[in-house]
Amino acid sequence: MAAPAASSIKIMMTMTMIAVIIIHVSANDPDPLQDICVADFSSAITVNGYPCKSNVTADDFFFAGISTAGPTNNSVGSLVTGANVQKFPGLNTLGVSLARIDFAPGGVNPPHTHPRATEVIFVLEGALDVGFITTANAAVLRSIKQGEVFVFPKALIHFQINRGDSPAAVISAFNSQLPGTQSIPTALFGAAPPLPDDVLAAAFHISPGQVMDIKSRFAPKN
Repeated sequence: MAAPAASSIKIMMTMTMIAVIIIHVSANDPDPLQDICVADFSSAITVNGYPCKSNVTADDFFFAGISTAGPTNNSVGSLVTGANVQKFPGLNTLGVSLARIDFAPGGVNPPHTHPRATEVIFVLEGALDVGFITTANAAVLRSIKQGEVFVFPKALIHFQINRGDSPAAVISAFNSQLPGTQSIPTALFGAAPPLPDDVLAAAFHISPGQVMDIKSRFAPKN
């Protein structure tokens, strides 16, 4: 009977180790090991995050950049103002960040992903049509209005659009100090160096000439 018991113990230990590894790997930003670690942007050290600076002030934990609406007179009619660790050094190692997104009437936040975070939006004003796409290509779509909340699961493609006649705005919350944003149209047609035309033509069932035309719209403006 001793052998089966020992085998069961080994199986339990192995399962426990696997569970611990899965929990660790699936976590977002790692937990901090000290009370505060304000980002030192002047350091030449490259780490997964920023090293800590020693001369900390209360201003490191304060950010007013999302208190007012930003200009939306651009090609997509929206503006994202991030409150992440790159603008708000007190967030370093804390695993959270915010953003404000302002929309002109007809403005859109084009399809994009946040590779390191789930996003929750709270509608400050106006109304939006929003949605995300699962890896099974199922579209989850919803209309939301002032005071309502919607969540976009981590790394899934999602968008927001203001189809109303008045401005709209949301506050976004992320479970990462630097969630990252990858705009799908810009990533595909504005990459540097550019993706091969024949790859994009085959992917979208269009001609190389059409690919070149689309790429010209995403070329950097001088």
